[in-house]
Amino acid sequence: MNDRSTSTFDLSGRCAVVVGATSGLGREIALGLARAGANVVASSRRSEQVEEVAAAIEAEGRRTLRLCSDVLRRDSLEVLHAGVLQEFGSVEILVNAAGITSRLPTIDCPEETWQRIFDTNLTGTLRACQIFGRTMLEQGRGSIINIASLSSFVAFHEVAAYGASKAGVAALTRSLAVEFASKNVRVNGIAPGIFPTDLNRELLFTTERGREEILRTPMARFGRLEEVAGAAVFLASDAASFVTGEILTVDGGYLASGVNQ
Repeated sequence: MNDRSTSTFDLSGRCAVVVGATSGLGREIALGLARAGANVVASSRRSEQVEEVAAAIEAEGRRTLRLCSDVLRRDSLEVLHAGVLQEFGSVEILVNAAGITSRLPTIDCPEETWQRIFDTNLTGTLRACQIFGRTMLEQGRGSIINIASLSSFVAFHEVAAYGASKAGVAALTRSLAVEFASKNVRVNGIAPGIFPTDLNRELLFTTERGREEILRTPMARFGRLEEVAGAAVFLASDAASFVTGEILTVDGGYLASGVNQ
């Protein structure tokens, strides 16, 4: 805890980097951190989307940078890291939100597809944690938030590569939390429940799979994107100063559920 008289949820003066921040949950997390006071660098591969989110962050009265990155390329993340340090001098918050999936029977999954999903979701997270985590360890402070999944814990039909990679993200999060704890760097994860985005909205509202997901959620609705942002603000803030190695589920009771009717 610091000696500020403001709320322990206040992120004013801190620099946050959100990788995979220009759509869906990543975008909403970036904006949520900005609303809580942080200067936020929202990065992804697409320059036009980086520009759009940067403008939205500036509209919140925060500073930002317009830097693209690709988690498949370590040199790309190193350029992002160098740019952030040059502009802000430090980095206190890292959110790893980049991810991909592919639905197909596991027995037919090509090794190339399996490897691409792992390289993005798990190894991409590792790359960012190594690059930004080293600076946080040198600073003696920091909060890393990795985006896990309900499939880190339970199986979803025909997305084994995604589930296995996200189970790996949860394990990596716990391992780094133990390794980084003595340097006051906290590492946690968020496992979102079912949240409609531009990529999955039609599937969720028009298919039997979507109806089953609602049935299995005790709150009987899908999540709202801003409900994940609140969890990220908590984990990034002094309110969570003694929280590390946790995977916080934001799922309307999904994982707690047995029979709902």
